[in-house]
Amino acid sequence: MNKLYEEYGNHVSFLAVYILEAHPSDVWQMESNVRDKVVFASPKDFEERASVAGTCVRKLGIKFPAVIDGFGNTAEKAYTGWPDRIYLIDNNGRIAYKSRPGPFGFKPEELKAALGRLPQTQSRIQP
Repeated sequence: MNKLYEEYGNHVSFLAVYILEAHPSDVWQMESNVRDKVVFASPKDFEERASVAGTCVRKLGIKFPAVIDGFGNTAEKAYTGWPDRIYLIDNNGRIAYKSRPGPFGFKPEELKAALGRLPQTQSRIQP
């Protein structure tokens, strides 16, 4: 995603949306989270959610802007953001591309092809 951001960032807007924590330590923990030292409890308020989101963005090395879904999980519900997905939203607010569930379903070449089918100055990418 960072490579696509570097290539297309002057033409389209990239935005990472942090939704609810996928594997909170107080609900369900994955061994890979423990191994990678990415262990968080479910945030109790927006400040905690922002802190966890910031840590995830840094640990994942995301170079484009990120925002945080509220506790009502509006973005997650509207776009079925869990498990993580990549969306390309056109200028009319329609979904022009939706990846398979990530991270294994992320195919940068598919997103790049979808970008090529749109007027580049009129689209937004939301992973």
